[in-house]
Amino acid sequence: MSYPTLGGFRDAAHTLTPSAVSQFLAAHDWELEVQQPRVKEIWRHPSAGGGRPARVMLPLATDYVDFEARFRDALEALGHIHAWDGDELRDRITGTRADLFFVRLDQPMMDGTIPFHQAEATLQALFKMLKAAATTAADPWHSHRGRRPAGVSDFLQEDVRLGHTKRGSFIFTVVTRLGDASNVEPASPETSRSSVAFPRRVMETLARGLETTRRLTQEWDASVMDATGQSGISAALVESVEELTQSDHLRSLDLSFDWAAAETPPDVGLATIVFDRDVMAELPRVRERLVRQEEPPQRVAVVGLVKGLTRGDEQGDDDESADVTLLADIRGKTRNVHVSLAGEDHEWAITAYQQKLPFTVSGDLVFERRAWRLVGDVKVDSSFLKHHVRRPRTIGEDSSSRRDE
Repeated sequence: MSYPTLGGFRDAAHTLTPSAVSQFLAAHDWELEVQQPRVKEIWRHPSAGGGRPARVMLPLATDYVDFEARFRDALEALGHIHAWDGDELRDRITGTRADLFFVRLDQPMMDGTIPFHQAEATLQALFKMLKAAATTAADPWHSHRGRRPAGVSDFLQEDVRLGHTKRGSFIFTVVTRLGDASNVEPASPETSRSSVAFPRRVMETLARGLETTRRLTQEWDASVMDATGQSGISAALVESVEELTQSDHLRSLDLSFDWAAAETPPDVGLATIVFDRDVMAELPRVRERLVRQEEPPQRVAVVGLVKGLTRGDEQGDDDESADVTLLADIRGKTRNVHVSLAGEDHEWAITAYQQKLPFTVSGDLVFERRAWRLVGDVKVDSSFLKHHVRRPRTIGEDSSSRRDE
């Protein structure tokens, strides 16, 4: 056995626990022959070793001085019996009472690494994705704004973990622990969905949402908008997929699930969901339609810094108007907000831009053409600017007259 293989079992021994191995053996046709509580277990498989019975001694006494060595021996024996290396054995055992979610970034890599900033962005997007799925699982009709349903925070803090990366391009492993089986009632047609462990409901919601997202990029289905919670989809979920696909070098994003062996796998369709470049290009369109559904137009006052002013192609040289971009807080997140202004309102926007002062404007906030916009009866509140700067020049006033004032 090569050194890297031995190293894999050594790593597995540091990650796993005897109870997790016991659950794995019980779920994979192993029989418990002998049990000495808190000391050891002897498990037997009738035909694991090339058709012949096989036995493994699993140590339980973690306070014994030779526990680590004996535990590693047990894992190596299981690896030999099942023809798995240490990494695969660890994944198999972890998956007994945990759902595994694999996120594969398929892109050119010379040395099996990715840029640090891409790794950071990937983790942030995965957290957003899991938060969106947990919110929908807890309340299919939640707006994904404001206070989250009970259980979402506990899930994010306690039940989901980042596992070891796997070989093959660059693969992030998300581990969702289902908890002790004795604390979860078995699901049946007569029991409610709430009898299923919440972490499993989250991962099932995530799988359905991702599958629905990909399907909508290929063919729009308006009926999904009437029951977005049932399909697991939300604008936040789609946005997280967009954020995962920002790298120009990414060929595809491959998402797959390995369901806990100790539980009945959910009926969620595709085992692997692939977002290639053609599918990625359609994600903004899907998100825009979902945002329109989740966030209908409403009258708001936006306060922010003017980030840019762009004259539209359809505007003439003498037209004192432009598309103004504000950097403002929209429901707790910094966003670019676009608004078209003309005349004196436009001049006040120029002044705020030049002097880096807050700019206030009201209108109907909508999400269209892949951006947040203020439309309708747009009104600029220049009271703050009037107290801090001179009035803006009027239309037609030349720069020399302003210098002479």
